[in-house]
Amino acid sequence: MKIVTRIATLLMTVFAVISFAQDWTVYVGTYTRGPSKGIYAYNFDRSSGKLKSIGLAAETSNPSFLAVHPSQRFLYAVNENDNGTVSAFAVEPGGKLKAINQVSSKGSGPCHLSVDHTGKWLFVANYNNGSVAAIPIHADGSLGEAAATFQDSGKSVNPDRQAGPHAHNAAISPDNRFVWICDLGLDEILSYHIDAAKGMTPNYPPFARVQPGSGPRHIVFRADSKFAYVESEMAANVTVFSYNADKGTMRAIQVISALPQDYTGPKSGAEIALHPNSRFLYTSNRVHDSIAMFKVDAAKGTLLFAGTVPSGGKTPRNFAIDPSGHYLFAANQDSSNIVTFKIDPQSGNLTPTADPYEVGFPVCIVFLSTARASAGH
Repeated sequence: MKIVTRIATLLMTVFAVISFAQDWTVYVGTYTRGPSKGIYAYNFDRSSGKLKSIGLAAETSNPSFLAVHPSQRFLYAVNENDNGTVSAFAVEPGGKLKAINQVSSKGSGPCHLSVDHTGKWLFVANYNNGSVAAIPIHADGSLGEAAATFQDSGKSVNPDRQAGPHAHNAAISPDNRFVWICDLGLDEILSYHIDAAKGMTPNYPPFARVQPGSGPRHIVFRADSKFAYVESEMAANVTVFSYNADKGTMRAIQVISALPQDYTGPKSGAEIALHPNSRFLYTSNRVHDSIAMFKVDAAKGTLLFAGTVPSGGKTPRNFAIDPSGHYLFAANQDSSNIVTFKIDPQSGNLTPTADPYEVGFPVCIVFLSTARASAGH
């Protein structure tokens, strides 16, 4: 077991070195109100952690969540409107985006999407009506019409927030065999097989549960497929699951708050991410305006709360860790800024730098490898 752990640590170190040596473009999805017009782009200086603005990369309506194609040649965005759509873009030299096409998300208020590891399928979660869809990706990066659509059903204990289904996340398992859907309205995380021909088919048993009234929002898997972590919006906590990668099933082993013990105000968790070395986990608290830090037990997968740091703005809707694991970028939606944090490699602690960036209503940050995108052209 020690040998396996050492090999995993070595591989993560190699990955970090390779990632640090690459050039990256940062794309920011926004809500298009006020000054915001769509997706914005920045060059990322890996040595200093600074961002240099490229400007508006693509004008599109409410691109609240983004996903990068494995080839790094294409980028996809949900258009979070009542009449939900998904937009496809080609990455051009210099970081601008060229619109390819737009298709229906087969639901209302799409809020999350992901691309499978083969680059052939896109999965989208529609929050308003609680449906999910599998959309084929063609060789030229364009999107076809949805090949499969599933409608969640049911409710949970909160009559205001959970009177019906609200699909909030579509996450790919590390082995690319399953897509997991966090449904805030049901307090469930639903499981589907990724199917090469149909996109997705139901998995049985079909779901895992969090504590009633929690409102699961986003899920992240540890790279070794042994554990999964679910951030719940309404409870602002994290549920740790042991994960059976063969069957695509999960068993809850811990629930831990993402807020200080003495905090008694409103709760609203948002994003969750594991550090590339899998030793640290982070979540964002919107009303508390903070980033929560956790240490991960390598053997048990459980978490130890390590405190919070102010997000440097209002309503940290999303954050992203750069691929080398040196910096965390927090997108503060309601103060319209992005704040950079330096990550301590030993403790995982976050220290804000003096580099905030103004962008209207940011809600999603993703990294794209410039070298791979250029090679694709």
